[in-house]
Amino acid sequence: MTSWVLFASSGPLAKAVMAAGWSAAAVTSARIALAAVLLVPAVAVLRPQALRFCRADLWLLLGYGLLGVAGVQLLFFVAVARIPVGVAMVLVNLAPALVALWVRVVRRTRLPGLVWLGIGLAVAGLALVAEIWQGARLDLFGVPAGLGAAICSAGYFLLGEHGASRHAPLGLAAAGLAIGAVVVVAVSSPWTLPSGLLTAPALLGGLRIPVWLVLLVLAVVGTVLPYLAGLWALRDLPSALASVLAMVEPLVAAALAWLLLGQALGLTQLAGAAILLLGAVLVQLVRPVPDVQPLTGMDKRMATA
Repeated sequence: MTSWVLFASSGPLAKAVMAAGWSAAAVTSARIALAAVLLVPAVAVLRPQALRFCRADLWLLLGYGLLGVAGVQLLFFVAVARIPVGVAMVLVNLAPALVALWVRVVRRTRLPGLVWLGIGLAVAGLALVAEIWQGARLDLFGVPAGLGAAICSAGYFLLGEHGASRHAPLGLAAAGLAIGAVVVVAVSSPWTLPSGLLTAPALLGGLRIPVWLVLLVLAVVGTVLPYLAGLWALRDLPSALASVLAMVEPLVAAALAWLLLGQALGLTQLAGAAILLLGAVLVQLVRPVPDVQPLTGMDKRMATA
């Protein structure tokens, strides 16, 4: 929950920076690059052993960095550029259903009906919070991008769960952010922006704060800390259950937008929030039961590695 509350804080912070003249791609690039620049040297000095990986870990690091860091951010950016934000939010938050399908089909783990009911309620509640019927439209690029972001998000949970059982969260987060930073910077280089945008004022809760300071908070509080908290959680919490908690992120983001940006929730959105939370609670009440069968697919390769 701490991870997703912190992730949610990035929404209002990023929106304030974009209102100061930054593009969404530039904010994403600066956020991840700055997070990597801050975390990697700190881990190298304080916990150098956490950065020791073998060749067999290369696929894990690349997958986590490309899917869990760069892929989610970039594809979601493409989606919101072409379809309403609410629709994009619902699409990317189909990840819990994808994780549950992976666990059921690939890991051959029986998921109680309460899990599927909880996922369905959470998705329905999110649709109400996002009010996807307002300005909803189909787009041949936006919808696939949103679904791609959901696939990448599912990869974040599955690869994070596997990686957290083998490596220190500090090292895995640092490596993933470094790989993700290379990709996002290649797509949008933040240093090509006018230097004056760094000192431009951003409005948050009636306060005028320099953009560079908001970006620093966004990198630390909205990126480094939630990635670390998420990996620590995945050491003990199954991915199928942890992924549903991620759906609380847009709800917290909406609450922060109300507090910091004055964007209030309507009655329909409040009802959706209650349904979403009910779905998340239902999923947490049960635990999956593994079948006594061999692993196949990616999980088998994970175990072999």
